[in-house]
Amino acid sequence: MPAPLRIDPALAEAVAAAPAWPFEEARKLVARLARAPKAEVVFETGYGPSGLPHIGTFGEVARTSMVRHAFRVLTDDAVPTRLVAFSDDMDGLRKVPDNVPNRALLAESLNKPLTAVPDPFGTHDSFGAHNNAELRRFLDSFGFDYEFLSATDCYRAGRFDAALLRVLERYDAVMAVMLPSLRAERSASYSPFLPLHPVTGHVMQVPVEAVDVAAGTIAWRDPATGEAYVTPVTGGRAKLQWKPDWAMRWVALGIDYEMAGKDLIDSVKLSGRIARVLGAEPPEGFNYELFLDEKGQKISKSKGNGLTIDEWLAYGTPESLSLFMYNKPREAKRLHFDVIPRHVDDYLSFLDKFPDQEPKLKLGNPVWHLHAGAPPDPERVGSGGAIPFAMLLNLVAVANAEDPGVLWGFIRRYAPEASPGTHPGLDRLVHHAVRYFRDFVRPAKSYRAPTEAEAAALADLSETLAAHAGSTDPEALQAVVYEVGRRHFPDLSGKAKSPDGRPGVAQAWFTTLYATLLGESRGPRFGSFVALYGVAETRALIARALSGALAQEHAAFLASREPPAAA
Repeated sequence: MPAPLRIDPALAEAVAAAPAWPFEEARKLVARLARAPKAEVVFETGYGPSGLPHIGTFGEVARTSMVRHAFRVLTDDAVPTRLVAFSDDMDGLRKVPDNVPNRALLAESLNKPLTAVPDPFGTHDSFGAHNNAELRRFLDSFGFDYEFLSATDCYRAGRFDAALLRVLERYDAVMAVMLPSLRAERSASYSPFLPLHPVTGHVMQVPVEAVDVAAGTIAWRDPATGEAYVTPVTGGRAKLQWKPDWAMRWVALGIDYEMAGKDLIDSVKLSGRIARVLGAEPPEGFNYELFLDEKGQKISKSKGNGLTIDEWLAYGTPESLSLFMYNKPREAKRLHFDVIPRHVDDYLSFLDKFPDQEPKLKLGNPVWHLHAGAPPDPERVGSGGAIPFAMLLNLVAVANAEDPGVLWGFIRRYAPEASPGTHPGLDRLVHHAVRYFRDFVRPAKSYRAPTEAEAAALADLSETLAAHAGSTDPEALQAVVYEVGRRHFPDLSGKAKSPDGRPGVAQAWFTTLYATLLGESRGPRFGSFVALYGVAETRALIARALSGALAQEHAAFLASREPPAAA
C-alpha cells in the first residue's frame, strides 16, 4: 500500500492549476475515470530482463510514481492506486549480452525463456531470476511502492488464460492489425502466438497452421524436424509476441497508465489497436525521449553503454538521479558521468528555495514531486545554504586531499557547528566529491600559467586578502575579489555595473582565477570558496600558481598516469 497522502493545506487551492508535467499526465487519468469509472487505477512499468537493469528502467518507475502521486493529490486519494512493475521474463533469449560473465553458458541456451536460461553470475536459478532480483533491489533501495509481476509466473499460474483465449478467439482480427506493419517475408510466417517446444523448451517463432478456439489450441510444425504439434495457449505452454502480449497484459491486468520510450510510439499504437480488438480501452500515457551515452548513442541493456544505478550512486545522491529523471522527460539527454555534479547542485538549490516559495511555485518545484509532496528541510551550513557539490570538488582539488576528514577540517573552520553527525547529507556529498574528483575531475584539469597582466592581478589579490586573515565572511571576501578585479579587469562595455554605479568586472578576471588556480574553465563564487578554503590557504595557492608549481605538479601527475613507452 502507498504511504498516506500528505498535502500541505496551503497548496490545495493551487493543485487544480499546477502546470508541472506529472499533473498534466494525471489529469488524463482523471478524465479517463470520468468517462469510465473504476474501483482502482492501475499503473504499469515494463522491464525486459534480457540484460541487466539500467537507469532507463529506474527512470520509468520514478516518472510513473510521480504521475501516480499527482493523481492521488488531484483526486484527494479517493481512488485506490497500484503500480505494477512487470518483467517480460518469459521472452526467449535472442542474443548474448556483452556485459555479463560466462557468455558461453548463455550461448548454449539461446531461444529458451529467460527464466530457463542458466544464471551466468551463479547466484540465482536463472538469468531472468537474477535480473529480476537486480531490478527489485534497486527499486526497493529507492523506496518505491510497487507490485512485482513475472510474465513466467502469470502465464504458468493461468492469470492470463482468459485474455489468451480471447486473443485466440479474435485471432484473425489481431492478425489484421499486425500484418500490415510487417515486412513481406516476416508476415508470411507471423503468428501472435509463440508455442514453447515440448522437447527443447525453446520459444518457437513458427507459423500457426490451425487454430482451434473450442479446444484452446494452436497447431504448428517444428521447422527442423518437420514434426507436428498441437499446443494449448493457456497454462504457460505458449506466449504472445511482444506487441500482442503488451496489449493482452493491459487487458488482463486492467492497466490504466503506462509510459514508453519515443522509439516505441508505433508499437504503442499497434498494441492499443489490439487492446480495442480484445474489447478494452488502451491505457493513458506519454512517450519520453531516450537517454544517450557520451557518444550520443541510445543506451542499451545488452551493450551496457549507459550508467548503472550503482555507478550514479557512487558519485551522486539518489535525489540527483531522481531530478535527472524529472527534468524535461520529452527531451533527449546525455546520460554520462559528467551530468552528475550539476544535478547534485541543482537539487540542493531547488530544496533550498522550497520553504520560502508561494504555493504555485512549490508545486512546480521538482523536489515536491521527487519527495511525494513532502520534501525534507534543507540542510544549511553556517549562515548560508548548502555547500555546493562543485565547491567541494574544488576544495578537494586545491587541498590535494582524498581523505574526507581533511575536507571536514575546512568545513568546520567555516561552520564550527557542522559535523558528519549534524549534517549527514553534507557528509555524503564529501565522500562523493572525493570519489568523483579522483576518478573524473583531476585527470581532466588543465592549469595554465598566468599572463603578465594576470600575474599582477593575482599578486594584488593576495596582498589585499592579507588584511582579511582569518575571515570566513563570504560576502566580504567576494567584495575583495570584485575590488581587485575592478582595478585590473574593469568591464569597459558598460553593461555590468556595481550597485554604487561603478564599472563592473570583466568575465576575464574570473576566467583567470579558475584557469590558473583551479585548472578549470569555470568555477564557484570565489569569495565563498576563499571563506571555505581559508584566506591563508588561498594566498598560498596564488603563490604556487605564480611560481608555476601548480601547473608543474599537475603535469607530473598526468605523466605518472601515462603507460610506459614501448621499448
